[in-house]
Amino acid sequence: MSTEELLEAMNAEDRTVPVAVAGTIPQIRALVDGIVERVPKGGRVFYLGAGTSGRLGIVDASEIPPTYGVRDVFIGLMAGGDGAIRNAVEGAEDDSEGGWRDMHPFKPTVNDVVIGIAASGGTPYVVGAVKKARSEGMLTGCITCNRGSELAKAAEIPIEVVVGPEFVTGSTRLKSGTAQKLVLNMISTTAMIRLGHVKGNMMVDMQLTNHKLVDRGTRMIMKQTGIDDYGYARKLLLEYGQVRAAVEAWQKEKSK
Repeated sequence: MSTEELLEAMNAEDRTVPVAVAGTIPQIRALVDGIVERVPKGGRVFYLGAGTSGRLGIVDASEIPPTYGVRDVFIGLMAGGDGAIRNAVEGAEDDSEGGWRDMHPFKPTVNDVVIGIAASGGTPYVVGAVKKARSEGMLTGCITCNRGSELAKAAEIPIEVVVGPEFVTGSTRLKSGTAQKLVLNMISTTAMIRLGHVKGNMMVDMQLTNHKLVDRGTRMIMKQTGIDDYGYARKLLLEYGQVRAAVEAWQKEKSK
C-alpha cells in the first residue's frame, strides 16, 4: 500500500469509533451519574490501566486540575507506576493485586468510584482492582473493547466499546485507544459540568497557568460582565485568581 492508501484506510477505520462509542452512552450516563452523586460526599474517581490504557487514564486525570480547578478528585494509576508512563515495566500488568495495592495509599472509601481501563478486558492488574473495589462497596465501571470480558463481568457498570479488529493486528493504541480517550473525555467533562465547574460552555474555574489562559480568562470576564476594558478585566482576574470569583466580586460590587 502507498502512504496515501495507508492513511485513507486508517482514517476509514477511525471513523467507525464514534459510532461504537455512541452505542454505550446509556452505560456512560449511569457511570457519570454515580460520580456526580459521590464526589460531593468526598468521593474520588480512580482510573486504573496498563500500557496505553493506563497512560490515557493518567492524561485525563492530569488535565482536570488546570481545566476545572479541581484537585485530587480524578486520580490516574497504571501498572508499573509513574515510570511506566514512558517505559514499559515488564510483568507489572500481570499482578492481580497491584492495582488495589497502588490505591491503598489514597485510603479508598465507599464514596470512591473505580474505573478499570483495558482494551482486552483481561488485564490482571485492572481486573483484580475492580473486583476488590466492588467487594469493598465502591461503584465500579470499566472501559473495554471486547464484549463479555472478565473485566466487564467484574464491573458494576461495564462500558464495552467494540471497535473490531485493529488496522495493525493487536495494536490497541489505535481504534481501541481512540475509543477509550473519547469515553474518558465524556466521563470527566460531563461530570465536571454537572458538578458546576462550567458556566455556559466556559471553564470558569480553570487555573491561570500561562499567558494564554490569562488572556482567555480575561475575555471570559468581559463576555460575562459586559466590561469593555481589557486591562480592567485582566486586573480583576489576577486579583481574584479565577473567572468565577472575579465575576462574582464584580457583580457584588456593582449591586451596592
